[in-house]
Amino acid sequence: MDVSAGISFFDAHCHLQDDRLRADREAVFSRAANTGVKKMSCCGTSEKDWEQVRELASGHESVHPSFGLHPWYAAGRSEQWADALVSRLKEMPLACVGEIGLDHALDESTFADQELVFCKQLALAAEYKRPVTIHCRRAFGRLVELLRLNGGVFRGGIVHSYSGPAELVRDFEGFGLSISFSGSVTFPKNKRARRAVAAVSPDRLCIETDSPDLKPYQCAAELNEPANVVLVAQTVAELLGISKEEVAARTWQNANRIFK
Repeated sequence: MDVSAGISFFDAHCHLQDDRLRADREAVFSRAANTGVKKMSCCGTSEKDWEQVRELASGHESVHPSFGLHPWYAAGRSEQWADALVSRLKEMPLACVGEIGLDHALDESTFADQELVFCKQLALAAEYKRPVTIHCRRAFGRLVELLRLNGGVFRGGIVHSYSGPAELVRDFEGFGLSISFSGSVTFPKNKRARRAVAAVSPDRLCIETDSPDLKPYQCAAELNEPANVVLVAQTVAELLGISKEEVAARTWQNANRIFK
């Protein structure tokens, strides 16, 4: 799956720290490099994996770190979680805040706690002038409401693995966010995400893998990995009627602007 020389890809959201990639991690980096994936935004999800994210970013120039408390793990946070997050942000001045967000596929009893944690992290991102990486599932209307109440985002960021309606894309862009598409958009039946691709402004488009999950339709391997962002680029190119090279160039520029 080698690409032609000179094409650079930026995987705007992945989880290289995931234990499922541990045994093959250096090969994952090698395959990414061989396919032109020169940068990867590696997102922490809880206090338990932030140190692994730090180590990967310290050991690999291609890894851009992000530290955040994912809504799935909000209930298990320590009393010191916010202080611990601030310490990570101070230690790594280029680190982003993420993965944060809302997930209404979880039990409704968790919603209030999710929002408390999400809004706290938006405030920290504004205070420390960092971009955000936002997870949203079945909560796009509420996400718009909370972003409006919190004044949007201070330094931009992405709504990752976008699965919301095309009609809300302009709202998110108005808050200073970009829209990132993962392997899920490669599935022909994912009509909503595919419609949303065309609604994204050229300077707000990003691509990602969310590896090791959400592997593209064309991928036969058991696990997803950053090299497969090339397959996402190919699908986005087909949907937009442009070349894969143009998608690579556009998303490379956009992601670098966010994660600089």
